[in-house]
Amino acid sequence: MTDTDKNKQLSAAITGAGSGLGREVALKLAAKGYRVFGTALSTDDVTDLDKATGGAAILSVVDITDEDAVGAWADKVTEELGRNGLDLLISNAGILTPGPLEVLPLAEVKHEFDVNVFGGLSVINAFLPALRAARGRIVFIGAMTGRFPLPFNGPSSASKATLEAIADIYRAELKPFGVDVVMAQAGNMRTGGPAKTAAALQRVADAMTDEQRALYGEAFGMFTDALNSMQSSGLSAEASADRVIELAEQMPAPIRGAVGEDAEEILRLVREKSDAELDTLRLQLVGLGDN
Repeated sequence: MTDTDKNKQLSAAITGAGSGLGREVALKLAAKGYRVFGTALSTDDVTDLDKATGGAAILSVVDITDEDAVGAWADKVTEELGRNGLDLLISNAGILTPGPLEVLPLAEVKHEFDVNVFGGLSVINAFLPALRAARGRIVFIGAMTGRFPLPFNGPSSASKATLEAIADIYRAELKPFGVDVVMAQAGNMRTGGPAKTAAALQRVADAMTDEQRALYGEAFGMFTDALNSMQSSGLSAEASADRVIELAEQMPAPIRGAVGEDAEEILRLVREKSDAELDTLRLQLVGLGDN
């Protein structure tokens, strides 16, 4: 995105725009005059955002783990935009699979990587010709756990850490084409996620065998209480979306930026503390250490 962008209608594509943070970002960008395209998982979400934006945000039902569906969506959006290309791509879609790594079925861990990592790669690569045409910007929605992994949050922490590396690689590889890459490192957010997280946590607890419950039940229960508390007190959906858009429009492009004071503080501690101190802190945060 360049200074000349102010003279034309900007465009944005957002994955996971049917709910949560993605929906809030889509609403705000549409209100700012962007042409907004996005993915959702249900026709109800498509209809809802169409009504909410007066048709300014156009969603399509797309499973980003389906490479053919992603390609068809990107081709359709690229054709709509023409030679102006795509100014902004926000890689937001993601899922959370909490639980002890020993307990989680490997298929569920793989699925989280399929959505959070490989799905995002598929979308970005599909839109790169349009992004190059506009000298646009990619914003990854990562998390503070990408730099500060938490116990019982393994697949999410690992997938977000992978995104940190991927963002750095894309930034270097796309620099010759004028495409900026920004990592938004989110903290706890009140974006509709807490209810989904609570349900996911309960599913894991219910699925444990007696042996697994004896090993992890008490600790996982403390983690569940701590995570539900952190999410319920997190940054509002509106404020989270404002911060993401700030990172998306900031000139020159930042390399990364925290979303929320909790993320900013944790990332500061990661830079300053020893590994042993961080191990103690991560246990305290999820209710497993001395406070």
